Amino acid sequence: MKGNLIIIGASGHGKVVADIASKMGNWNDILFLDDNESTKECLGFRVVGKISEAYKYKEVADFFIAIGKNEVREKIQENLIYEGFNIVSLIHPNAVIGTDVKIGVGTVVMAGAVINSSTKIGKGCIINTNSSVDHDNIIGDYVHISPGANLAGTVTIGKGSWIGIGSSIINNINVISSCKIGAGAVVVNDISEPGTYVGVPARKID
Repeated sequence: MKGNLIIIGASGHGKVVADIASKMGNWNDILFLDDNESTKECLGFRVVGKISEAYKYKEVADFFIAIGKNEVREKIQENLIYEGFNIVSLIHPNAVIGTDVKIGVGTVVMAGAVINSSTKIGKGCIINTNSSVDHDNIIGDYVHISPGANLAGTVTIGKGSWIGIGSSIINNINVISSCKIGAGAVVVNDISEPGTYVGVPARKID
């Protein structure tokens, strides 16, 4: 771990990420990179350049990608990993992390989130505010579990899927990669085809 943290993406999501990093207290300084030249600060922390300037800070800072869109976050993070940057994970002090939980690099676990025992969270994931991921789940890389979403035990979520706010997935369910589960949806059957699923029970709409 290095003395400074560079957060890529000075948006609303970046604000939440910076707040978590600040509360963790592991870095002397927190700075942002963002391609919007009109953005000079985020939550009181300075924006010091564009994303392409990350190399300037490679040797003196840890990095975190605070971009909500799964595929964009993946592209940036994978490029930085390839170039040898140190990517960190961020866990809010008020999150609850069970025994034998594994969390990949570049993942953020936000306030009030619960991850129960023997769950594996991939890299670059967002485990958002007050969501719950129960025991023995497998969450693929670059998945977003939205605020208030609830996953029961032994659920598998494929890479790049988005689990919408307030949605629920019952136990022993598999969700394929690149799916979107709508807000408030209830998933009671395996999802084996990419697409958008909404309703109670969840059904495919595209």
